[in-house]
Amino acid sequence: MIPLRDANPTRRTPVVTASLIAACVVVFLVELRISSGPGGDAVLERTLGEWGAVPSRISAALQGSGDPGLALRGIVSSLFLHAGWTHLLGNMLFLWIFGNNVEDRLGRLPFLVFYLVGGAIAALAQVFIDPQSEIPLVGASGAIAATLGAYLILYPRARITTFLFLGIVAQLIEVPAVVILGFWFLLQLLDGVASLGATTAQGGVAFFAHIGGFAAGALVGLLVRAAGPRPGRPGG
Repeated sequence: MIPLRDANPTRRTPVVTASLIAACVVVFLVELRISSGPGGDAVLERTLGEWGAVPSRISAALQGSGDPGLALRGIVSSLFLHAGWTHLLGNMLFLWIFGNNVEDRLGRLPFLVFYLVGGAIAALAQVFIDPQSEIPLVGASGAIAATLGAYLILYPRARITTFLFLGIVAQLIEVPAVVILGFWFLLQLLDGVASLGATTAQGGVAFFAHIGGFAAGALVGLLVRAAGPRPGRPGG
């Protein structure tokens, strides 16, 4: 199931969501330029290692034997790096569909803080599972997972237009957010459990970053719901 859009209007322009998408695209174009230059993919790999969130580096910082500033920089910068076009486009599609409404509900600056902190929590969740890994975590997936968790709690009945492909059958259907996001989270849990004990994350995907980010976002969603109903539209 691939979500394409939601029937959930916003009260204001999602400036932060659009800016995050633009920043990820610009950074990815820089990655492409690096990979096409002298040294090619080898230079890009070193760049991702320097600017990605490396679990062993973060673990060392948490234990007091590493540079916390370098570890924190890697966590933040990793949210804007992507490993390929599919990785980038998939993440940006989810961010655009679900991020605008969460931004609308939280407010622009709170959403930016939420997004960055959610991404950090997601990275730490993966570090907890594989603290000595030297493979850098890259991608906005953890922060987007936090956004999905918040959306699920805040808008569980929102209708999501989804592309469903089953073998030779393909069609567009509308399903509640709780169905598609619940299914997505279930897949992360199953794949995460299956990846335990493996030398690297299955398929290069940091499933526990997704799980940790989603759980953190859902918690924030619960706190926002407990704080009161959704504000009325301007002039309403």
